[in-house]
Amino acid sequence: MDMSSGGVAFALSHATLEGKITISVLLVFSLVSWTIIVNKFRQLGKAKKRNGLFLEAYSQSRDLLSLFSKGPLKEFQGSPMYDLYYGGCEELKAQQEKYGAERVPRHGMNAVRIALERVLGESAVSLESGMIVLATAISGGPFVGLLGTVWGVMDTFSGIGRAQQATLTTMAPGVASALVATVAGLMVAIPSLFCYNYLVTKTKALTMELDNFAAHLETVFMAEYLLEKNGATDEDVEDYRPGGRRQEAEPSGAATAH
Repeated sequence: MDMSSGGVAFALSHATLEGKITISVLLVFSLVSWTIIVNKFRQLGKAKKRNGLFLEAYSQSRDLLSLFSKGPLKEFQGSPMYDLYYGGCEELKAQQEKYGAERVPRHGMNAVRIALERVLGESAVSLESGMIVLATAISGGPFVGLLGTVWGVMDTFSGIGRAQQATLTTMAPGVASALVATVAGLMVAIPSLFCYNYLVTKTKALTMELDNFAAHLETVFMAEYLLEKNGATDEDVEDYRPGGRRQEAEPSGAATAH
């Protein structure tokens, strides 16, 4: 027996049909897991970089809506913070057009807050997408490998029983081919485990930053565009519309002197 090829090569060369099916399934698991790992690293890296670019531009903008007025900016695509900002400003603009005024009443501002929460939720789902596959690979990979090992050992002992020869020469190929399935399962689970823990930590950090930025945007919207800021009520928004009560109540001529 040529041992220069290594134990894994020897085990694979003697693998049964069941063992080959098990290893093929685990290979598919591994390819899918590594595809997700690479894509998640790229997504999180891009999100962090684009968030930095957006925050720099946002801090230098002259007013809250200046970046929004330029339309969707390609250099900020992939930034969850920019998506959050743009979604909030888009809803604010819709409410301003609805009421025909720069400031909107309380229930209009609630619609802006809901838009922020919606975009925040969508961003969180996007950041966490694919993680369930890694979690499945971590927990399921070793079990699939163990299934192949048990199946292979069972076939080995069945063959020994039929041949009625319990020698090391007859047992070694079957046991080796069975154990390689467990090795394959661990090769799927171990990298997925380390990458999953790292990605979860980075995702939670980005999500927390998004939560803080959403709270900041809501505060700024309330401070600068809420009609009740100056003591007005929801009904008072009618006074600021064209043809509203305030416009109708103003006399057409000069005020009479007392």
